[in-house]
Amino acid sequence: MLPFEAPTIFEQLPRFIFKMPRVVQDQKSKFETDELFRRLSRESEVRCSIDFDVDLFSVRYTGYRDRPLDERQIRFQNSVREGHAETAFITTGTNLQLVFNPCVNGYNDSCDFDKEHGKVHIRSNFIMNGVCVRWRGWIDLERLDGVGCLEYDEERGAIEDAILREQIERYSSRMREIEERQRIYKAQQERQAEHAEKQHKKHTTELSPERTGSASN
Repeated sequence: MLPFEAPTIFEQLPRFIFKMPRVVQDQKSKFETDELFRRLSRESEVRCSIDFDVDLFSVRYTGYRDRPLDERQIRFQNSVREGHAETAFITTGTNLQLVFNPCVNGYNDSCDFDKEHGKVHIRSNFIMNGVCVRWRGWIDLERLDGVGCLEYDEERGAIEDAILREQIERYSSRMREIEERQRIYKAQQERQAEHAEKQHKKHTTELSPERTGSASN
């Protein structure tokens, strides 16, 4: 029998924390088949080829909605130059906090005030529902609405896929290690139990009534 203070196999094992994966295993397939992604990616594919009316705008700036329009216009431009913007897809009500590189002198790879007069073109890369995506579109600086859509981010998706595979392999390796230690621990417990049982039988045989009576005669 093991001492009461003896550590169990679980106490002997190093602590192992499994981090939730950032992405799903087949990002591109999910992006192409998930209904939400399909709607958010189609929205501008149709609208980018036509002239836009107010009723056709698919995205809108949602920051400071309780403030006057002129103040919101200033706040929007300031936030974009700082590298962030609160937006929503009008048709689905999907709210997104876009984050990108701060804009210096009206232009960088993610933010461009100079491409079209009165508009700012934005690109923002992020992970949404386990899929690497890119928000791409523009917003009118006066009306604070515009057109945007989601695209699958192939480059970032490949990077995250590699990280996910490495994470799964580490997890599988640690699980194999834990299972092996459990097997060894169980074998040790069985050997100790067998040894204890043999010792008990030996002790019982030595103290049996027949042997005790023979000893007294």
